[in-house]
Parts: sequence; C-alpha cells; structure tokens
Amino acid sequence: MRDAILAAVNLNIFNAHCDRVKMTNIAQTVNVLQAVILTDKEKMLLTPTYWVYRLYKVHQDATLLPVSLTSGKYELNGRKMDAISVSASKDAAGKIHITLVNIDPNKAQTVETELRGVAAKKVSGKILTSVRINDYNSFDKPNTVSVKNFNDTKLSGGKLTVSLPAKSVVVLEIE
Repeated sequence: MRDAILAAVNLNIFNAHCDRVKMTNIAQTVNVLQAVILTDKEKMLLTPTYWVYRLYKVHQDATLLPVSLTSGKYELNGRKMDAISVSASKDAAGKIHITLVNIDPNKAQTVETELRGVAAKKVSGKILTSVRINDYNSFDKPNTVSVKNFNDTKLSGGKLTVSLPAKSVVVLEIE
C-alpha cells in the first residue's frame, strides 16, 4: 500500500505539470521493485501499484483542470507535509476526474471544494486502501489491496465534500 501511495502522489505531480511532462513510464513492470505484476511459474498477481496505474488512466488524453487545495498536515519525525495530494482533469466526454491521495497512514481527512462552472449532477468513485500501510498482495492473498467502490462523498449546491480514509487513493468521476 505504501508503494501505491507513492506512485499516486508522483502521478498527481506529473499530471499537474503536463505542460512540460508529456509522457511518463514505469521501468519496473514485472517481478522487480515496485512492479505492477508479479509472476511465479503459471501464477500471476496484480500489485497495489498496478491498481494505481489502472485508476489514473482517466487522466490520459484529458485536459488538466486547475485545482487548489489546502489540507491538513502529516507529520513524521518533526517534518510536516500536506496530507492530501490532488489532481483533476476533464476528458473528451466532459467527465471530470479528481484523484486524491491521503498520505497519512493513521488519520482520515475531509476535503471540501467548490465546483465552479460545473453543473455536477452525479459523483462516483473508486478507492484503493488497506488495513495496514505495509499490506501487499501475495500469491497466498492476491486481493489484500484492491480497488473497491467509494461512496463517501456528498454533492450539494456545487460543493463537493469527500471523506478520505487514512492511507488511501481515491478517484472521483463527476458528471
């Protein structure tokens, strides 16, 4: 799960700088550090990092939307950083996708935002999280960390409120 959070934060950074970063790649794809797929003879499993890439494909060929967010802080060993990482885009069909990452392994975060210029009628989402930050998928337990539906959102009067569990990656689709 820790690797998935790191991958998601980096993909948010890349998307935020899409005017300069035209393409990114992951070198470690199969059976290496932070791989997306692991194999053992005829067996195969998808890692938490795979699921992040799968969730983030909504930003591909989409238009970056400016987003501003003030979040709570995550502190470790006297150093503080924003607990939430975010990126947003609009696809060719007009759907808005917001990717949110709560890097805090212990504390949930609530995000509120105003959807200016958007007549949003519906929001749906997917989440990647697990019980422990060090959880991973193994051949014995290949679905320890996997994508699930996410419904902890509220859309009212152009305002979106999202409750992000600790150590989570969330992708929202707004129509």
